[in-house]
Amino acid sequence: MPQSNTVEVLYQDHHSWLTGWLRRKLGCPQSAADLAQDTFMRLLTARETPSPAEPRAFLTVVAKRVLFNHYRRQDLERAYLLALAEMPEQLAPSEEERAIILQTLMELDQLLDGLPCPVKQAFVLAQVDGLSHAQIGARLGISIATVKRHLSKAALRCYFAL
Repeated sequence: MPQSNTVEVLYQDHHSWLTGWLRRKLGCPQSAADLAQDTFMRLLTARETPSPAEPRAFLTVVAKRVLFNHYRRQDLERAYLLALAEMPEQLAPSEEERAIILQTLMELDQLLDGLPCPVKQAFVLAQVDGLSHAQIGARLGISIATVKRHLSKAALRCYFAL
């Protein structure tokens, strides 16, 4: 069966069940509907969608990944808004700049997903905070050579993602 037919059948048979499952997890019908749609969009854009023997278990696994990304985006947005609140008002970006920066942060977070935490930290300290290799090493308690390796890993991930 072609992939789009598989997703169509899953959607028709299990969309309302998945939306209800997400509503119980989130407590918000609008967010549940959005994340159910995101789950099916993920299936549509996947290279291959299997015809699962247990469709609800399969959809639960995919939806949990979507839900995890949703929570990560929320955490990232909260951290960004907290950093903005600590900025002097005259230096704060406009609403349009805020939206662009937040979108860029989310895309960067996705690019770096799967890398070890120290690699991500080194990359952010270099690219966002503008710290030198020596400063990053001192902050993370690692050698300059390790900082360079971490930054190379992160840069390669970003380069090959593009």
